Amino acid sequence: MKIHEYQGKELFRKFGMPVPRGIPAFSVDEAVRAAQSLGGPVWVVKAQIHAGGRGKGGGVKVAKSLDEVRQRASEILGMQLVTHQTGAAGQKVRRLLIEEGADIRKELYVGMVVDRGTQRIALMASSEGGMDIEHVAATTPEKIHKVFVDPAQGLTDAEADDVARKIGVPDGSVREARAMLQGLYRTFVETDASLAEINPLVITGDGRVIALDAKLNFDSNALFRHPEIVEMRDLDEEDPAEIEASKYDLSYISLDGNIGCLVNGAGLAMATMDTIKLYGGEPANFLDVGGGATAEKVTEAFKIMLRNPNLKAILVNIFGGIMKCDTIAEGVVAASKAVGLKVPLVVRMKGTNEDIGRKILAESGLPIISANNMAEAAEKVVAAAKGQ
Repeated sequence: MKIHEYQGKELFRKFGMPVPRGIPAFSVDEAVRAAQSLGGPVWVVKAQIHAGGRGKGGGVKVAKSLDEVRQRASEILGMQLVTHQTGAAGQKVRRLLIEEGADIRKELYVGMVVDRGTQRIALMASSEGGMDIEHVAATTPEKIHKVFVDPAQGLTDAEADDVARKIGVPDGSVREARAMLQGLYRTFVETDASLAEINPLVITGDGRVIALDAKLNFDSNALFRHPEIVEMRDLDEEDPAEIEASKYDLSYISLDGNIGCLVNGAGLAMATMDTIKLYGGEPANFLDVGGGATAEKVTEAFKIMLRNPNLKAILVNIFGGIMKCDTIAEGVVAASKAVGLKVPLVVRMKGTNEDIGRKILAESGLPIISANNMAEAAEKVVAAAKGQ
């Protein structure tokens, strides 16, 4: 789950991390009132969407008068903001953050993720903060400094100070930088985050260390512990199909292809998509029905896939372990009839009760294309999608 920048900064404040004063706004008039409330000669009008690269896309503007605040807010609010993370369609801006200006002397980058290799939280930091951090990581990785934090000790003073100096924090600001980094670590751990990022972290003209941005993603499996974070969820920023899937405990992610995939198990789903691509096709989605799928779940899964206007064929690929093949077969038949399936359907199933499942499909009277293995299934569904 993702939240907006202004919400992330609320959490940062809770953990003692300095951030600029700012007020969210949902209309142009609210934006002007927010600037009046903040006072000062300079404000920053910032689009609030769940994607990076807003500055490059025209979603962050400086205003030096209240009239400029109104103008900038009018330009940004309601725009279809396109960044490298939104895709070509972009994301509609429905919220703004009006923030006091900052005297920026230096821009830095800090972020935290879980490193699977060491099974520790990794702190990453760079002297090259700002809009081109992805380019820095790709072309000059030596400028990214990493610390793999011992969970028993947390981020130590020595580790924080060392990283701060490596990324160019002046000696007089190291103490503030240490508090910022340790605050970010506490935020990450105590909110069950999967990503915590400040880009840029700035050193001001008077040597203060301030989080000028806040990007936080959370482990959805831990949200039951954080009802206050769940309340921050903005459904307008999420794919409607993915929202609908979550109601039925389906793991669904929309993709750009035209072949729908219904699979049980994340690993098998990834392998299925790879095999489709190997045979020249493009998956339309990742869809994992899990180990406890029912006929109702499969029906809903079909309905969600069929909302995609680009869908040309569906591949059902099931390995029956906990999930029995006959249950899936019943669900496939029920779903096909319920939705009046009009696209080709290829089914491959192996494992528990596969013979019963095959019999159910064969006797359904539906034009289902059977396959014995993944390669055959992929080949047939790619051909079907191409109308061959």
